Amino acid sequence: MRGVVFDGKQIQVVGDLEVREPGAGEVLVAISAAGLCHSDLSVVDGTIPFPVPVVLGHEGAGVVEAVGVGVTHVAPGDHVALSTLANCGTCAECDRGRPTMCRQAIGRPGKPFTRGGQPVHQFASNSAFAERTVVKAVQAVRIPKDIPMPSAALIGCGVLTGVGAVLNRARVDRGESVVVIGTGGIGLNVIQGARIAGASTIVAVDANPAKEGVARQFGATHFLTSTDGVREILPNGADHAFECVGRVELIRQAVDLLDRHGQAILLGVPAATAEASFLVSSMYLDKSILGCRYGSSRPQRDIALYARLYREGRLMLDELVTETYPVEDFEKAAADAEAGRVARGVLTF
Repeated sequence: MRGVVFDGKQIQVVGDLEVREPGAGEVLVAISAAGLCHSDLSVVDGTIPFPVPVVLGHEGAGVVEAVGVGVTHVAPGDHVALSTLANCGTCAECDRGRPTMCRQAIGRPGKPFTRGGQPVHQFASNSAFAERTVVKAVQAVRIPKDIPMPSAALIGCGVLTGVGAVLNRARVDRGESVVVIGTGGIGLNVIQGARIAGASTIVAVDANPAKEGVARQFGATHFLTSTDGVREILPNGADHAFECVGRVELIRQAVDLLDRHGQAILLGVPAATAEASFLVSSMYLDKSILGCRYGSSRPQRDIALYARLYREGRLMLDELVTETYPVEDFEKAAADAEAGRVARGVLTF
């Protein structure tokens, strides 16, 4: 079968990938569409260290082909969106409703694939850039069949991370102010999450002025090409500032833009060794810097919620899909993503 493999030196679209059958508590999914997220490219450039060879992709949707022993919540033929959380469901963190903190779901890459008889790693417990993948049952969330697969694919990362950061981590309230630094796939979902939460002022910041239209479409009330003008809009600062790029100087700017009791939420991913600074004295007015993994999501609950909001016309998915590419055009899709020409490019099989 086809898949996108990174061997540590180059990316290839290969045709000789194989995946094993699902075991107990697992699901085999035929991938229909998969979003290309910067996290995939961050594996290639070394920002996210990961063992190789690896099948990339972690934002996908498809059709269940087979289920292992004990799987009852999905069946062959069901449409599913996939999450990256292969959480155990039994530890203290899972029991508290915090599956993103499950230690079984972090840093334990499996090897369900083979190529030429050699094992190949799975990225983010998912590997959606393959015609078929095997995931834990908890990662497969049934969705209505009338949601287009390219749109459904984006729920599993961009929407869970961006909207989830607003609703689950920051808990933005009605009438509050939000600054969003970076309006790529994650940033746009933060913007629409803030709109859904009822924020009154949503300032989008992106160096590319061409992104203003889509930022406003998703709910931004203001658009700036740098943070310099934020204080003219919010003289006292913002209640919430989301950094969605992954640059330490922008993290500092997010912190500096906060009002009293404000929160800076970090979503962008800089290099693993990156360090950021802030004025300690500025934090004594109840300000906070919050890390956020995967939107602090509970995928079985949240994916179903976002699918319902989409069908009600309250959450935008179709508008996120800037371009679709057959998997063979991965190189072009990656180039468009790197250049910022697309909010989200989607690979199709």
